[in-house]
Amino acid sequence: MRSRPTRFAVATRFTLVEHGRNRLAMILVAVFVPVWTTLAYLAMPDAPARMRLHATGEALAPHGNELTEISGALNAVTLITGFMMFSATFSGSGFDRRLALAGYPRVPLVLAKVTALALASAAVAAYATAVTCLAWTPRQPLLLAAALFCAGLTYGALGVGFGSLLHREVEGMFAIVMTSIIDLALQNPISSSGADSPITRFLPSYGAMQAATAAGFSTSPVPGHLAIQLAWFAVASLIALAGFHRSTRSSLPSTARPPLPGPGGGAGRPGPGRPAAPSAAVSGTESH
Repeated sequence: MRSRPTRFAVATRFTLVEHGRNRLAMILVAVFVPVWTTLAYLAMPDAPARMRLHATGEALAPHGNELTEISGALNAVTLITGFMMFSATFSGSGFDRRLALAGYPRVPLVLAKVTALALASAAVAAYATAVTCLAWTPRQPLLLAAALFCAGLTYGALGVGFGSLLHREVEGMFAIVMTSIIDLALQNPISSSGADSPITRFLPSYGAMQAATAAGFSTSPVPGHLAIQLAWFAVASLIALAGFHRSTRSSLPSTARPPLPGPGGGAGRPGPGRPAAPSAAVSGTESH
């Protein structure tokens, strides 16, 4: 019998191979991230956008194109990681279910998905941070990468949940796209006059947006808002776990237990296609 580390390694390898076969996701990483962030930087005016950063309480006036590029980087990372995890979960749900029904433990399968999500989020976040630094230099590049990474984790977990719960691919894609657009558009003071509204604190990427903005235009560390984003990741992970458990459970009826022998156990009852056994009285009469 294979040990648990070996099962985890096998499941992780198959999960990473599945992601590597997703050519559309690879194209999005290579093309969509630089194109979207560069267009946001070049197309938006560089006029100062006055705002108050909730994370630090500072009154900032960043350039509008730089602030929009940060929002665009977050949008790109969340869309790509959400799409990657949704596509892998949606296409591989039948295989996962067969593995679970065949006796393969669910824990290595779940850990493999978490590992693949962490690796994908780290790669996309590092790439988006590098592309951003080509246009201008954020004050805290590492904090920006951490914010993008945490946002990718959150939307990747949401992608797993959508892939497990929704029945059609177009439904999951629409859910990921609309969630990311609404989430980030409401927090960008360039496109939304209600960016300072208390309602934005309940959005899925609020912690990442605050941390990324602080990384770009402030020198203050904001570990509390990274923790907020990780809390959102935990909530999304619970949704994903519930969906994964639902999609891999058996829908077959449980087999009935055989009747116990003895009085009241039904041992003497005739079964289908089986004649009834002669009673003791009839046997005694025949013997006489």
